[in-house]
Amino acid sequence: MANYDLIVIGAGPAGYVAAIKAAQLGKKVACVDRDRGGGTCNNWGCIPTKALLKNAELYHTMKHRAAEFGFKIGALDFDWGTIIKRSRTVSEKGSAGVDYLFKKNKITDLRGEASMDKAGEVKVKLADGKTETHTAKNVLIATGCVSRPLPGFDFNGKTVIGSKEALTLPAPPKSIVIIGAGAIGVEFAYFFNAFGTKVTVIEMLPNLLPIEDTEVSQTVEKAFVKQGIAVLTNHKTTKTEASDKGVKITVTDAKNAEKVIEADVALVAIGVAPVLPGGTLKFELVKGFLKTDDRYQTSVPGVYAAGDIIGPPWLAHVASYEAVQAVEGMFDPKFKPKKVGVFPGCTYCQPQVASIGLTERAAKEKGLKFKVGKFPNMALGKARAIGETDGFTKLIVGEPHGEILGAHIVGSEATELIAELGLAITLEATIDEIEETIHAHPTLSEGVREAVEVAAGHAIHV
Repeated sequence: MANYDLIVIGAGPAGYVAAIKAAQLGKKVACVDRDRGGGTCNNWGCIPTKALLKNAELYHTMKHRAAEFGFKIGALDFDWGTIIKRSRTVSEKGSAGVDYLFKKNKITDLRGEASMDKAGEVKVKLADGKTETHTAKNVLIATGCVSRPLPGFDFNGKTVIGSKEALTLPAPPKSIVIIGAGAIGVEFAYFFNAFGTKVTVIEMLPNLLPIEDTEVSQTVEKAFVKQGIAVLTNHKTTKTEASDKGVKITVTDAKNAEKVIEADVALVAIGVAPVLPGGTLKFELVKGFLKTDDRYQTSVPGVYAAGDIIGPPWLAHVASYEAVQAVEGMFDPKFKPKKVGVFPGCTYCQPQVASIGLTERAAKEKGLKFKVGKFPNMALGKARAIGETDGFTKLIVGEPHGEILGAHIVGSEATELIAELGLAITLEATIDEIEETIHAHPTLSEGVREAVEVAAGHAIHV
């Protein structure tokens, strides 16, 4: 038994960040996780998927666009095993980085299954079956989420899979049906299609990426159809069958017309389910997720929570932000933790999607007075130079003051470009101030300034 100032359960983007932050404050800290450091994000989510998507982007470019860039490529093939291995290697290096940071900050790294029977006490079941009991003045739960199965269509790891299994398939399936067109579903659709898999995406709502701006979603859908991906929006999954050889999915459209889709594999990407810590200690929940107060404390005094386990948005950068706020608050009574307000959301298919703040749809629903500034990538010199002219930058601008209510970028490097708009919103910058900021030429970031000029009513390049 050891006594700590803080025990963190979970070593993902919320957990390991919380542990390091507490250690920097001079606290004695332990972190418990059954997997390697980095959590789902580093081991089975954000990082390995981006590695795979880079492979897909390169292969798609060489296969379909080589002639456009003046390259003559003969027979082009790929080594699937090497592609998967590269992704796993990237993940392993990230985990090694977390291990290093734990050692640097003198954090006790406990590998095992954590459970709580009472506040201030954490039991850790080790790999050898033995159980240790550790105590702490504070405990932070950051156990995250896992893929949520479709009712009656349980994961079997072979023909019905979640995102984790999709990362390590032994070979690209000849066909795959993806149920759910959020970020995870759309990213895997792009990945598998690039390597020759026949991909069908099913979404019950009217658009791919339904939480994004409608014009953005429509742009991605057009690009996907052009790439050969079958997109079935406004289709509801009504019947599912699975065997060792494949799946049969029955869907119904808005007019109740049925269609049966057969595929080797079904990837279910309809959302996530919380992973609550084991033990008999009871917590107040909201829709299955831990309920926390303004200081990230759960219904049990001295037990806090941050990250995916406290509910949406389920994003790594949000989890890390919450973790820092929670730790600062638990050790400094004068500190007022902040809840997440405006945050960026990113999807790493091609074309990429990034957004922050209100969509045009949401601004209308709120009855706000606003104007729109939209600039097409086709009119950007850098976009034309690199051959990436799909997409646009779209700003939702409040009136009469010109503040940024929302920003939406679809196209090359959108996920990198969104940071400028996040900073603008945080600093309450207006379009006048963005316009007065000189943007280097030629760059993709010029699209932001150009969109501002459109909103202001004196565009030069469109």
